Amino acid sequence: MPAKPVVILGLFNADAVYRAARQPKLGETVMGQDFRLEPGGKGSNQAVAAARASGGPAVHFITRLGRDDFARLARGVWQNAGVIPEVTEDAQSHTGSAFIFIEAATGNNAIIVAPGAGGRIGPEDLDARADLIRGAAVFVTQLEQPLAAARRGLEIARAGGVTTILNPAPAAALDDDLLALCDYITPNESEAELLTGLPVSSLPEAEAAADALLARGVGAVVVTLGANGVLFRDRHRSLHVPVVRVGEVVETTGAGDAFNGGFALALAEGRSVDEALRFGNATAGLSVTGPGAASAMPARAEIDRLLASSG
Repeated sequence: MPAKPVVILGLFNADAVYRAARQPKLGETVMGQDFRLEPGGKGSNQAVAAARASGGPAVHFITRLGRDDFARLARGVWQNAGVIPEVTEDAQSHTGSAFIFIEAATGNNAIIVAPGAGGRIGPEDLDARADLIRGAAVFVTQLEQPLAAARRGLEIARAGGVTTILNPAPAAALDDDLLALCDYITPNESEAELLTGLPVSSLPEAEAAADALLARGVGAVVVTLGANGVLFRDRHRSLHVPVVRVGEVVETTGAGDAFNGGFALALAEGRSVDEALRFGNATAGLSVTGPGAASAMPARAEIDRLLASSG
């Protein structure tokens, strides 16, 4: 019997990536060092990460695209990665796009997203694919598309007994009813701060923020801590999982998406939470050693080699 799939809801964006020494101030022009046009969008990145990491489960991606060159870019990327597109074509809007600034010295980034057709994803898109969602092992969503769509996807998945993951990016005000639909929530430090109103600059502070989210009904919290790995916390235990060391960091764009895609895929394969956290860390660790987001997502063989070599 085929493994149950991973189903991911989210956006595709064509990323216009500019690398420069620093961001310009308002009214200022700064000369850039490099430019790339790349596939992006948190949901799409996560789907590519999961598909490239998969040892079995299929990966489906629910989204909306315009009818334009960026939509053709999206479909080509998904075909190469093995993602199964679940697309509504929206002739009334454009495919999403994003401006990404990369600070040359550090690899840190700043992003502006114009979601276009992705901003018109609604509950009806999820209802049309309810059978697919109910038959999944894991359902993942973020908050780039409208919140009503994310909520509906989580509701369908929860009713079907599917493991649910919410990556609350970009962070937004969330009610307790929605949080109660999440088996896992995976904020980074700044998102955890925005969701809880608590500072998150150390491991104890991350634990306190996780407790605040648990108190609101989340099943488990995974705070991604960048170079400090991830913190897992539920009502029974707390676990700090260090990063899996690889090499020089080239660019951090997409690292969180790599983690979420790898983590979801590992859960769909039936791995324990501890194993899934380490698998997600390895996926993220490899992703930052190359430029780009979707283009830097590692293949399964790379992840397996890294995990085997790191014990």
